[in-house]
Amino acid sequence: MNGIRKLVSPKLLVIPVAIIYLVLAYISLSRGNSLLIGIVLVLLSMAPFLWRFERRERQARELVLIAVMAAVATVSRIPFAALLPGFTPVTFIVILSGVVFGAEAGWMVGAVTGLVSNFFLGQGPWTPWQMFAWGMAGFTAGLFAHRSPSRRKRLPLILFGAAWGFLYGWILNVTVALDVGVREQSWASVLGVYALGLPFETIHAAANVFFLAAFAPSWIKLLERYRRKYGALHRIDAGSDAGKEEPAYGQRTASE
Repeated sequence: MNGIRKLVSPKLLVIPVAIIYLVLAYISLSRGNSLLIGIVLVLLSMAPFLWRFERRERQARELVLIAVMAAVATVSRIPFAALLPGFTPVTFIVILSGVVFGAEAGWMVGAVTGLVSNFFLGQGPWTPWQMFAWGMAGFTAGLFAHRSPSRRKRLPLILFGAAWGFLYGWILNVTVALDVGVREQSWASVLGVYALGLPFETIHAAANVFFLAAFAPSWIKLLERYRRKYGALHRIDAGSDAGKEEPAYGQRTASE
């Protein structure tokens, strides 16, 4: 794999991938299958994240930690999906994975959760969109929190989680909006799809607010303790000195 990575630049893959996508898009539009276009597009959009994650050398305990976080998120989704769809702690867990372990780890936890949990709840054309939406929630959480330590406090995380409650639903609505828009050729129909999804997105946002407000401080302390103890998923925050880590959430430094 190292030899392949040295010989093949990701930039060289852009042109053939773009050609393949354009061919598939033309065939799909000519047959009225707009869903295939969206699925292929979202899968291609995830390729750079997978490439970047695979290129970095990681220890076994780091991969185990990502798998454990994805498993916890998957298990937590199943009972909530049966009781109240949309009110789930999955996004909460994905966001905290990005906050504590970094953007790449957050993306992997979100994408893996979307794929694995649907083996229990049902696979479909929505699966790649769920993988992408949860993956981006974890990735942006890592970028958001690591810009400044103050963004790891309760209120900024609550606002961030509320925003992703709506963004997640809007991303998933693309699966239906693409099909409706192509068949009916009407922007009003597309807007109608998003309007119908608004109650579910509000529930999702409320769930994120609840779980982040109630459990974010304790979870961040727990996950930070593990990261520091085992040296897993070491990261350098933006704006900090090279090689220097910030104190864990709520942890005092020796100089304080």
